[in-house]
Amino acid sequence: MTSGTMPFHLGRDAVHVAIDIQRVFAEPSPWHVPWMARTIPNVVAIASRHPDRTIFTRFIPPREAGEMPGAWRNYYRHWQALTRNVLDERLLDLVEPLRRLVPPARVCDKAVYSAFANRALGRWLGERSIGTLIISGGETDVCVLATVMAAIDRGFRVVLPTDALCSGNDASHDALLALFRQRFEHQIRTASTEEVLCSWE
Repeated sequence: MTSGTMPFHLGRDAVHVAIDIQRVFAEPSPWHVPWMARTIPNVVAIASRHPDRTIFTRFIPPREAGEMPGAWRNYYRHWQALTRNVLDERLLDLVEPLRRLVPPARVCDKAVYSAFANRALGRWLGERSIGTLIISGGETDVCVLATVMAAIDRGFRVVLPTDALCSGNDASHDALLALFRQRFEHQIRTASTEEVLCSWE
């Protein structure tokens, strides 16, 4: 279900930002998102349309909890098994279908939820006069949410291909999509992957 019935257009000012499609979320681990596997083909389809206009983010944990500020320290004391002193760092790689698109696709690493925490992302988008972000990936209610809200604050139009989003929590995923449609209709467009591909020249 889309947020509107009118056709929409994605032009040269559009970029695809795929959030955290990494092995640590796609494979068995404490952070496994079971239905990420269902969305990966759709993320690949969008990224393959214009790989040179695609950015893949990676969520990179600290080596130990003490490297992070404030409440992040408690977070990583709980998730100590996911710190880089313990974790097999190969699990932080993109899943294989996406790795093959880099380059020309780009990788943007971040230590927190929002992709815009990496200031290089904002600079890159600004230098190219990007106005629209197609945001896919996971999780809908964590890193995608943080990135979407940061994008809105920066004035970007956001397109969310809902069948290319995933979460470990079905209820909050559904609630976020409803929130986006009901409260942000002037800034967010929800669509299917097929609609995005048909609209992106």
